[in-house]
Amino acid sequence: MSLNPEQLKQHCDNIILSRRIKNKIVVLCEGERGIKDTKDRLSPQSYARMEQMPDANFYKACVPRWWSQYKPEFFNCGDRKDVIDTYFNLLEIHTQDNNNSYLIPEKLFAIVDLDLQLQKIDNYTFSDTEAIFCDLYGQCKVNEINANNHRIWVTGLVHKEAYFLIPDLQEVFDNIFASPLYNSNSLVLENIYLTMADAIVDDVDLKNNLPTIANRINYLSSLDCSDTDKLRDSWKAEFDNTQNDIEKNELILALLTIKKAKDYWNKIHPPTDYSSPAERFREQLLLEIGQFYSHNSSDSRYHISFFLATLYKFV
Repeated sequence: MSLNPEQLKQHCDNIILSRRIKNKIVVLCEGERGIKDTKDRLSPQSYARMEQMPDANFYKACVPRWWSQYKPEFFNCGDRKDVIDTYFNLLEIHTQDNNNSYLIPEKLFAIVDLDLQLQKIDNYTFSDTEAIFCDLYGQCKVNEINANNHRIWVTGLVHKEAYFLIPDLQEVFDNIFASPLYNSNSLVLENIYLTMADAIVDDVDLKNNLPTIANRINYLSSLDCSDTDKLRDSWKAEFDNTQNDIEKNELILALLTIKKAKDYWNKIHPPTDYSSPAERFREQLLLEIGQFYSHNSSDSRYHISFFLATLYKFV
């Protein structure tokens, strides 16, 4: 459920009055805002611990490793609509009373999930999230020239969780402190991709958004997006027949652009001999993934860390 006007105002006030954003870049993202009181409010002290929350904590881990001072401050804001509403309300509040604001409007940014349904955005350069995606990405890479035109970013893959499953992370999973399991077996990402592809035919959201999906992955002419059965069959045929790793990765990233990954990510668990709580394992795993991205921030294939690297000029 999205924030109501009173909750949104309180949320924005807590951010704009936070001394930790002084002279800093602020990045708004999706995610739980923390432990709330009976009126669904967070204390200012809760905002001081915001970067320890999942989502914000992951984005913080993705900050390029060479960025040593004045790193961005991240704030979970709820769902996708909440993030966008927070962005515009922060600007409005600052304009009305900039003497009581630590915000620097030129240093305010937001990142939201692409998702399958578009989210409209009023009074912005781009009318909705799909328009942002089309301008910001090409063939699953960030358009470096256009990147500077965006204050609100969308993920290039369907959800943030898709970035936890890209092919290049297999090496991370193979060498991590405790080998993760998927459905009680060793984690092999290729098996997950095949499971995701098989599930295309049962995905109602995909069926209802085929024109949008077709436009996102139209650079792969071998995929038939006329219906979900043909999409599944054409994707699997191409995946089985190609021996080229670059082409195979293109197919995988196209799949992660249209097929929601959260349910698959949630099936990854610690090994049976792992003694700490499973939540701790997942937190550590996310930080390892974030570290991977932090070391690959100059490559436009790695959207989140590349996005963060483009912000450095605002320090």
